[in-house]
Amino acid sequence: MYKRVRLKDTVEVPPEELGDVSPELVKKLLQDKLEGRMDEEVGSVVSVTEVHDIGEGTVLPNRPGVYYEADFDAVTFDPQMQEVVDGTVVEVVEFGAFVGIGPVDGLLHVSQISDEYLAFDAENQRLSSNESDRALGVEDAVRARIVTKSIDERNPRDSKIGLTAKQPGLGKHGWLEEEHEKREATTAEGE
Repeated sequence: MYKRVRLKDTVEVPPEELGDVSPELVKKLLQDKLEGRMDEEVGSVVSVTEVHDIGEGTVLPNRPGVYYEADFDAVTFDPQMQEVVDGTVVEVVEFGAFVGIGPVDGLLHVSQISDEYLAFDAENQRLSSNESDRALGVEDAVRARIVTKSIDERNPRDSKIGLTAKQPGLGKHGWLEEEHEKREATTAEGE
């Protein structure tokens, strides 16, 4: 999910900064340009960490700045298909729950949370079952698997990540703990 990668990109150094084209300046310009940007190949750039090499500057016609190509390290967030992720519910809506997984949110559709019917409780911002008194609400910790991924490079917040929690070992952390305790109790009784 998170990776440290070596990248290459070009930054424009404004005229007033040309007296001191340093790795620190280029790092700041790269951070302003790239952090939060989504790219299909590397994912979302979380942080530019270190600038290794700054190329020769290039002047373009009708442009005030000078363009420098730089090699640098960055931390990226690149969710992979079928990857199991832990996150926190940030919003509950009638059709499911949005789960914060790193710098993006994934949708845990109501049909992918449980085999039980979950009703939307708008007043309490949660999805709840009448069968088992289980509920999923804002700030609940969840473990899910990524099942769909559609990255929008122009508008990263419009990227869509679909999640499922309908497999063994997935779901709300509290539910997983309950199941683990039941299995331990059953094992202890059988001994």
